[in-house]
Amino acid sequence: QVELRESGGGLVQAGGSLRLSCAVSGRTNRNYYMGWFRQAPGKEREFVARMSWSGGTTYSADSVKGRFTISRDNAKNTVYLQMDNLKPEDTAVYYCAASYYGGSNDRNYVYWGQGTQVTVSS
Repeated sequence: QVELRESGGGLVQAGGSLRLSCAVSGRTNRNYYMGWFRQAPGKEREFVARMSWSGGTTYSADSVKGRFTISRDNAKNTVYLQMDNLKPEDTAVYYCAASYYGGSNDRNYVYWGQGTQVTVSS
């Protein structure tokens, strides 16, 4: 069992930055793939970024490439999503998730956090 807890969301103006954190607890001795997803009101949940816990290989959605960066601190069992040059269309609830298999499909992810709200004003 893995528990995930996101933090760091909030209200920011367009062009601003936020850093989301995802604290991982429980069975952290496995090499999970970690992902960030988001869901805007009235829309389906979409992939944002992912990385392997041990190898550090990262992949981002085209909509955030060059603006968002996923990273991790193994010593702190924490995954981050640095979000720069935020746009109003980035407004959503952001979720951290863990998977045994990786990929961009949310069905691959079995553990989810409760989500943190990010609101970008124009």
